[in-house]
Amino acid sequence: MKFKSWKDLPEGAIVRDVPTSPEFKTGDWKSRTPKYIPEKCTHDLLCWLYCPDSAIHVKDGKIEKFDLDYCKGCGICASICPQDAIEMVEEEV
Repeated sequence: MKFKSWKDLPEGAIVRDVPTSPEFKTGDWKSRTPKYIPEKCTHDLLCWLYCPDSAIHVKDGKIEKFDLDYCKGCGICASICPQDAIEMVEEEV
């Protein structure tokens, strides 16, 4: 019995034209949105570091914006912020 390698797989096993993250906006199903309070922020960037969606944009070492097209509303940013500069608010229907 000859074993087959991955090279022997039929082409049907190949997924073509898989959407990439920039093309597939994932933030439209969240129920909570981060509300950024810049006057409280010390730009320690813990929120940016812990964000699983890379939805927090930083420029010159400071938070620039939250990209709500990709934020899933998990609230990790708000829970990790030592300054309480982010609060999660319910999405309006």
